[in-house]
Amino acid sequence: AGPTWKQQVLARGWGYALFYPTTLQADNGAGLTQGIIGLANHGQPRKLDDWGCLRAWAWGTSRLMDYFETDKDVDVHHVALEGHSRFGKTALVAMAYDPRFAVAYINSSGAGGATLARRHFGEQQENSAGVGAYHWFAGNYLRYAEQAPKVITPADLPVDMHEMIALCAPRPVFIGGGTREGGDGWADVRGTFMAEVAAGPVYKLLGARDLGTTEFPPVGTALITGDLGFRQHPGGHTSLPDFPTFLTFASRYMGTPAPRPSSPGN
Repeated sequence: AGPTWKQQVLARGWGYALFYPTTLQADNGAGLTQGIIGLANHGQPRKLDDWGCLRAWAWGTSRLMDYFETDKDVDVHHVALEGHSRFGKTALVAMAYDPRFAVAYINSSGAGGATLARRHFGEQQENSAGVGAYHWFAGNYLRYAEQAPKVITPADLPVDMHEMIALCAPRPVFIGGGTREGGDGWADVRGTFMAEVAAGPVYKLLGARDLGTTEFPPVGTALITGDLGFRQHPGGHTSLPDFPTFLTFASRYMGTPAPRPSSPGN
């Protein structure tokens, strides 16, 4: 009920653009010799350290930013980024790699996104390496789901996803998700909260503010006084319930749009 996210954005005097990542790279393993990955690999199979779809989609997001820099109607110093589920993973990668994005909303991103890989809950590394998702990641990342007789697990990872969040610092990041009871347990919103807490010291080191607490908040509680934000909405696998909270969070960084000059003759 209520206005759509687009209407909410426009009501603040902001604009929006939609990027469809699958127009750049197909969301399946069969397309890995095609799209931008296939172009970069000259149509050959990937090597272990070649990018997966998440990095390719994030690369495409940066190319969209390149275009914005040529458009006088876009304030390129105040561009926010939002993604949900697999595209929440993508938005986090894009935010970490491209410092031009001012603020990000990462929602229900699960394994390979903002939740801790070494936490045994919800979507797991083994799921990421499965037939439906392996194309999202580089082969070297998938190695941490190897099974017997050679067992390498997420516990052997030299890093975890809180460090991906920390790569965004000191720029503001808001992370949301639904409840397990509402149908979003797979995305493990508690694990994303734990990752944000663990990224907090890097934000503080760079003069920004962390979440302000290490205690997992009740459902519906908005933590948006710092440069890391968080809210768990009482629903399922959707980003829509937390959009108003994200827009309030982002408004501290987006600034007031400058008035447009009058056209000649007005």
